[in-house]
Formats: sequence, C-alpha cells, structure tokens
Amino acid sequence: MAIRPPIYLYTDGAASGNPGPGGYGAILKCGDRCRELSGGFRLTTNNRMELLAVIRGLEEIKWDGASVHVFSDSTYVVGTVTKNWKRKKNLDLWERFDALSSRFNLDFNWVKGHAGHPENERCDRLAVQAYMQPGLPEDTGYTENQQQTTLLL
Repeated sequence: MAIRPPIYLYTDGAASGNPGPGGYGAILKCGDRCRELSGGFRLTTNNRMELLAVIRGLEEIKWDGASVHVFSDSTYVVGTVTKNWKRKKNLDLWERFDALSSRFNLDFNWVKGHAGHPENERCDRLAVQAYMQPGLPEDTGYTENQQQTTLLL
C-alpha cells in the first residue's frame, strides 16, 4: 500500500457586520493538487464561518486516516480545538466537526490574518466574494440558535 502525502487545509471565514452576511473560504492542497471551496449565507457570524470553513474542507477529504494540517487565523477555532476551550455557541457546527475529526490525524496551526500569508489571503478573498453573492441561503443553524436564545430571555 502506498503512503499517502499529507493534506494541507487553509481556511478563513468572514462576516460583514457580525451578525451579517457571511462566507467561508477553504483551500485543500495535496501534492500537486489544489482545490478551492467557498460559500455564503445572508445572516451569520464570523465565528460560524471560520468553523464552517474547516468543516467544509474536511468534508471533501475522502481518505480515512489522512494526515491533515489545518491553518486558520481564527483563535476561536484553533483555541477551542487545541486548548479544549468550552464550547458555548455554534454547537450544531461543533457536532459536525466532531463527527468528521475522528476520521483524520489533525494538526491545527494558527496563522496571523491579513499578514501576507498567501493561502490565508486567498481564503479571505473567497469568503468575502461568497457573501457578496446575491440570493444567499439562510444559515439555519444560526437562525435556530438565535430563536432558542430569544426564548430563554
């Protein structure tokens, strides 16, 4: 059996306002292959998009047991994963992440945002372009979370 090369996943999320229209961008690199992903929602938060960028990237990887090096400028995502910060929000997305993460050997790396890192800058452009598209869908996880919070008040 051939040894598979590591996969590099670069991610970023963005929101205009917070909440506001938001988007995510992700780049997957493996050997000489590269794939870009993006998507947007009409009302969401930056943290949701940061986490969704990681999730969408992982969802594209078909090799169980793959070695995946994740690069994100989100202290929220990287800190929650590497330092076991308490998960208080976005539980729908954290459940999706948990279901995926057990399939891979993950290594999370924080990169400074807007500091010239080529893949991070590209992911930021993908995220912003995504939320600027007309006819964005609803982020139902955000909407449901907001409704639950309102009921508790």
